[in-house]
Amino acid sequence: MSTWIKNAWYVAGWDYEIGPQPLARTMLGVPVVLWRKLDGGVVAMRDACPHRMLPLSMGIKEGDSLRCKYHGLKIGPDGVAEEMPLKSDPVNKRICTETFVVHERHRFVWIWMGDTPADPELIPDLWPCSAKGWAFEGGYYSIGCDYRLLIDNLMDLTHETYVHQGSIGQQELMDAPLDTRTTDDRVFVERWIPDIDPPPFWKGALGKEGRVDRWQICEFIAPSAVIIDVGVAPVEAGASLAKHDQGVRGFVVDVMTPQDETHSHYFWGMARDFRTDDPGFGARFRQQQSGVFAEDVEILEAQQRSIKANPQLKLQAYNIDQGGVRSRQMIDRIRKAEGSI
Repeated sequence: MSTWIKNAWYVAGWDYEIGPQPLARTMLGVPVVLWRKLDGGVVAMRDACPHRMLPLSMGIKEGDSLRCKYHGLKIGPDGVAEEMPLKSDPVNKRICTETFVVHERHRFVWIWMGDTPADPELIPDLWPCSAKGWAFEGGYYSIGCDYRLLIDNLMDLTHETYVHQGSIGQQELMDAPLDTRTTDDRVFVERWIPDIDPPPFWKGALGKEGRVDRWQICEFIAPSAVIIDVGVAPVEAGASLAKHDQGVRGFVVDVMTPQDETHSHYFWGMARDFRTDDPGFGARFRQQQSGVFAEDVEILEAQQRSIKANPQLKLQAYNIDQGGVRSRQMIDRIRKAEGSI
């Protein structure tokens, strides 16, 4: 049995990833092919020709349609056959391929693969990714681990000191208490780190010397998104965990789409409210952030291999793991409600 919520929106790709040529991507255990039509709209359908099941992603684009590379069956963007392998044969409109509802929002192409009606209002509200006055860049990793391990990692603020000790981690983080709380549809892990020397990145973002207050607020949004409100403000600015617009602020944005039980699509980025008109800074920061997330990938893939190698052992949960534990509980509660458990 699968471990994910079925009736939910998942990210199929960045807006810049999906173009006129077919893109193959397996999601929720289903092979999918995606492409853009001439009007810019995105098509998503099962990546299997209804004739002999060759992946349609190997096919030939013809206008908005896709012709199978094996025998030439032509499939329209609605998934219905438009031309038979023998052009003299009448088109059988009963030949069709499963299609999926897609919607573009917050720089992502979202896909609905559930068996209930797709409601765009249920797309996670990643508002910093498209809000006025904010800049947003990011990237993608194919990662060999269960998507829930990614959620565990992102909802765990203690790993930063050690996994990312050469980039964004600092020892003072381990001295700050964590607060975990849950609402009906969210899990939050919060940390306030007062009166510290900022790490190099945040000192550069702030653009001046001096002691700062630093905050980190992780928010899990079902089915598989985590956004982390981060930043620093000069101590004299009087920022607080409840209100912290006085310094420089960003949102680390992470959205995971399960490929199968042990592989995931990891879409990552950061929205920021500082140096938003400096594309060079954005490109440099994206490269730096890619390195930070690569450190997580190394850890998580090793963890997945260890889980496979030690089937007699189970993951243990300490106080520092409450964010991930509660996120998993929320996932399981939703899966149980939709009959997936």
